[in-house]
Amino acid sequence: MNEFGWNENWSTKWDELQTNDKFENCIPGRVILEHKHMYRVITESGEWLATCSGAFQHAAAERRDYPAVGDWVAIEKMAGEDKGIIHSILPRTSLFSRKVAGTTTAEQIVAVNVDIIFLVTSLNQDFNVRRLERYLLAAYDSGASPVIVLTKKDVCEDPLPYIEEAESIAFGVPIYAVSSVTGEGIDDLQKMLTGGKTAALLGSSGVGKSSLTNALSGIEVMAVQNIREDDAKGRHTTTHRELIKLPFGGLMIDTPGMREFQLWDNSESLDVGFKDVDEIADRCRFRDCEHGNEPGCAVQQALADGTLAEDRYNSYLKLKKELAFIERKTDAAAQRAERNKWKQLTKEAKKRPVKKR
Repeated sequence: MNEFGWNENWSTKWDELQTNDKFENCIPGRVILEHKHMYRVITESGEWLATCSGAFQHAAAERRDYPAVGDWVAIEKMAGEDKGIIHSILPRTSLFSRKVAGTTTAEQIVAVNVDIIFLVTSLNQDFNVRRLERYLLAAYDSGASPVIVLTKKDVCEDPLPYIEEAESIAFGVPIYAVSSVTGEGIDDLQKMLTGGKTAALLGSSGVGKSSLTNALSGIEVMAVQNIREDDAKGRHTTTHRELIKLPFGGLMIDTPGMREFQLWDNSESLDVGFKDVDEIADRCRFRDCEHGNEPGCAVQQALADGTLAEDRYNSYLKLKKELAFIERKTDAAAQRAERNKWKQLTKEAKKRPVKKR
């Protein structure tokens, strides 16, 4: 299983799980594909189609309690079939998520147990530094290491302005300009994935994620569609998440393109992603400065002299407001779920016959 990322760290986690007798008939496996309510799991005994056990589903309270592509699970083989039952998930090393698209307040798991997150955007009209800020915040919070990949270098006359704009918001994050057509820069990305490391490709539709996956693997493993000429935007090519084994030993999770990316509970990473704003705010005369008309406000001074770009600060305020809203909504949803849970337990208790003494 080493070729799918199994290492001493996972072996230790597995030994800890095995202290519980209920997992004695299980073996470790990694989720490589997720269907609606079923999973493709690779094990040392082969690839199985799997579902979660009844006890597992009963204990699961939210989306992150269920398996996702990249998870290592404890799976038991069904007698006489190439199918399995998932009984547990090994503790994750990283988790990248977002709010589901639309008005519903719920979490969508994008990638788990990845070492590196390739944040992919193209060197054309689709490049959007504000969207890149959002991806970075989620990446910082995930536990994986972010790397910015600027694709389609072969059709960009001057990539330097794009690189400089990315550097202005991604402090210390590696940035690579690559071409899946010519192969330029692909070797640098491949070197990061040696030793069984797992990466996830994240970005909007049409930025070249599937082409990049094909370039990294050396063969065509993902279908590719052309972008529209008028606005450089693409259509969804990848329609599902899948763990792909690369020939040189790494693993890759390609994900569907995202037309919108709303953050999910990443308030702690706001300070990391906007440390330039925080450092300026620390110089304000008053510790409770709201950066309005207060005297000695370093933020307002920085905006006035151009040290802090206005669109950068406005983005910070917008994301801060968005995260506060998500926090309020999730707190309210959690309270409702708890109330409903106890209502259901009370209802079931009333149905039970009373034992006579």
